[in-house]
Amino acid sequence: MQVYLIPIGRDEYEPYFEDDEPDDADEPETSLFGRLRRRMRDMLREAEAERHRFHETAAHGADPGLMARLRRKAMRWIVERAAEQRLLWHLRTAPAATLEAPDDLSPEAALAFLNRALKRDSDRHFRWFAVNLLGLIVSVALILVPGPNLLGYYFTFTTVGHLLAWRGAAHGLKGVTWQVSSSPIVSELRVALTLAPGEREQRVHAVAERLGLQHLASFFERLAFPVA
Repeated sequence: MQVYLIPIGRDEYEPYFEDDEPDDADEPETSLFGRLRRRMRDMLREAEAERHRFHETAAHGADPGLMARLRRKAMRWIVERAAEQRLLWHLRTAPAATLEAPDDLSPEAALAFLNRALKRDSDRHFRWFAVNLLGLIVSVALILVPGPNLLGYYFTFTTVGHLLAWRGAAHGLKGVTWQVSSSPIVSELRVALTLAPGEREQRVHAVAERLGLQHLASFFERLAFPVA
């Protein structure tokens, strides 16, 4: 498993992982948690399919309707959040991983930044798991209401997603053997932080292509230059 320590500001770093393969399940599908995980995987597939259907409808000039637009926004949100949490989901079962860090950081400093991020994520995802679990219980009452249960979609995804992320962050802190590799290519992203938007975009896309990371550019822009 290969993780990248991405510079997003002055002395600020964020771990990044990209893999389209599903993580290995370690819970029986017959357990409650196993059934929730299976439901979330189905939702992610449905979200991707919904995005394609919406684009095809729009391409033919048809109005998809208000409910379809709301559903499409909900599904797009699910796909984007899944991409953000994929690293932590995969860390749950990883015995070892390589951290590709900027070559101007010592291995000790790189691991310190990684552990700080994992500790932050562990605390945050546990809190949000508890909150969203309550929301999931409440949303069950809406099953009898006609139409798509958007709250049910939302709380199913967020409850399971935060639980998987919390467990992944905790395992990344204590159960994963990390090896640090110094990368001059990752260091180029530090230079990109100082560039004008157009030049920055070209530089980041070039780095992403060299690293073989399809979604790095959007990740870097969202975290390093968040929209107010």
